[in-house]
Amino acid sequence: MKNFALIGAAGYIAPRHMKAIKETGNHLAVGYDTNDSVGIIDSISPQSEFFTEFERFQEYSWQLKRDSATALDYVAICSPNYLHQAHIAAGLRLGCDVICEKPLVPTAKALDEIALVEKETGKKVYNILQLRHHQAILDLKNKVMQESKSGKYEVELSYVTSRGKWYMESWKGDPRKSFGVATNIGVHFFDMLHFIFGKLQKNVLHYTSENKAAGYLEYEKARVPWFLSIDANDLPESVKGKQPTYRSITVDGDEIEFSQGFTDLHTVSYQEILEGRGYGIEDARHCVETVEHIRQATPEQAQEGEAHPFLSRLI
Repeated sequence: MKNFALIGAAGYIAPRHMKAIKETGNHLAVGYDTNDSVGIIDSISPQSEFFTEFERFQEYSWQLKRDSATALDYVAICSPNYLHQAHIAAGLRLGCDVICEKPLVPTAKALDEIALVEKETGKKVYNILQLRHHQAILDLKNKVMQESKSGKYEVELSYVTSRGKWYMESWKGDPRKSFGVATNIGVHFFDMLHFIFGKLQKNVLHYTSENKAAGYLEYEKARVPWFLSIDANDLPESVKGKQPTYRSITVDGDEIEFSQGFTDLHTVSYQEILEGRGYGIEDARHCVETVEHIRQATPEQAQEGEAHPFLSRLI
């Protein structure tokens, strides 16, 4: 049994990490968050210690190291995006391996920095890239690998996930903390596209605002117009008033259904990490570089065949 700490215990995704720790037969020793709305811990690990000040959390974690039975083995990180690098470094320096949500860090330079801390501490960072474990995604990857297609696949990515007014008031609505919509909600999909279709060859931004973005990505094996939004007005008429989220990926006109099966993917990710098959810094580099380029890019007029169908509504 391994001992875990959880940084960002009050966040939206934290319960999936708590569940994964429990379902893999491990122990959540201590949690930390500046917010104290963490009552869900009672249903998973009621004996866990919890702190709202990082200094107290860090001191308690150091004390646990004095006994091999209580010493932390892993630090899981679900904190806001802009804090990941600092929390990763802190976890490594506590003598722990680290499991962190996406985006691992915002830039390639930051990846290089945490790689240095890995070398200094002898510990390792793992990124949660859960879509790589989704069966529908694995099936598509296998199909692409086995087919001898002469040209590239025509892929279309659309993701609209409605968010209320609270979103822009939270850290997620602050581009200095979330790094914007394309990074915060898009990094999962960009990693998935790279996983299936190979190296990125072209990355063009067509539109960006505080609540939506659109562009074009071209991989070794696919051409991908993409659209991401947190604005409910962007939902297709067919789903407005019926559901708050629209997720669609088509490959050569065929819809890839992967809306189900998400809830257990963190547990699968933990199992893979614990078995030594987790995804590390270099696995995350491609999607980090992709979103870094998008953030720095100036929107361009879409070339023929590269515009997402929703783009015409915006320009």
